[in-house]
Amino acid sequence: MNAYLENMFSLEGKTVVVTGGGQGIGQVISCGYAKAGAEVVVIGRTLAKCQQTVDMITAEGGKAYAIEADVVKEDEVLAAVDQIMKTSGKINILFNCAGICMHQTTFEATAEELRQVMDVNWTGSLLMARAVAKEMMKNPKDDKGTCGNIINMASLSATIVNIPQWQVSYNSSKAAVRHMTKSLALEWAEYGIRVNSISPGYIATPMSMDPSMAMLDQWLPLIPQGRMADPNELMPAILYLSCSAAGYTTGDDLLIDGGYSLQ
Repeated sequence: MNAYLENMFSLEGKTVVVTGGGQGIGQVISCGYAKAGAEVVVIGRTLAKCQQTVDMITAEGGKAYAIEADVVKEDEVLAAVDQIMKTSGKINILFNCAGICMHQTTFEATAEELRQVMDVNWTGSLLMARAVAKEMMKNPKDDKGTCGNIINMASLSATIVNIPQWQVSYNSSKAAVRHMTKSLALEWAEYGIRVNSISPGYIATPMSMDPSMAMLDQWLPLIPQGRMADPNELMPAILYLSCSAAGYTTGDDLLIDGGYSLQ
């Protein structure tokens, strides 16, 4: 990397926290952050899965460690943040990636299932953001006035209603994440914390490949580029939002959907 690009995009010396980093997109993002020079803290409900991501990172010479925590439980969130501060001494970037989806009609879903999706996707992201933001405020501000950076995982489903699957809980939760991002960006701008989100379309991960192939066959014709994305294709946008090059970007949501939302 030449000096010009390194000055804008390097994350050397930064500590990044990734929730849901034990599998799927979260794992890819964790590894991508490490390759950009950051120390990565991988958080998830299953320590063994998070450790697998850590092992992938350290095998390539990166720095990472795992913490077991359920983002829906505030006591576990606060304990995780406390452990990070004791181990790393700072948090520069938070990527809220933990999420779940249930393909159900509104009549099929139980009240508990509806709450579960909203809790993991929205409440968990907010609890993590709030806990981490308090520590970010202690960081010195850079030359653009930024002391911390939060990126939330929204979704194409926050903008459109996916078909043919019915998933009112997921769509609603991701729309909430998108608006939460804008709300926090405005509220925390005076403290030097930037808050943005990304909204991926159909990405080839275990979550999206879980439905039947018949459903997959119905998705592909709706995507102008005619394919699902590789999770690695999200990383350039994430790195942009994470680094000093995006110092004037806050409250934004980047759609990465192969043109799906243009129709």
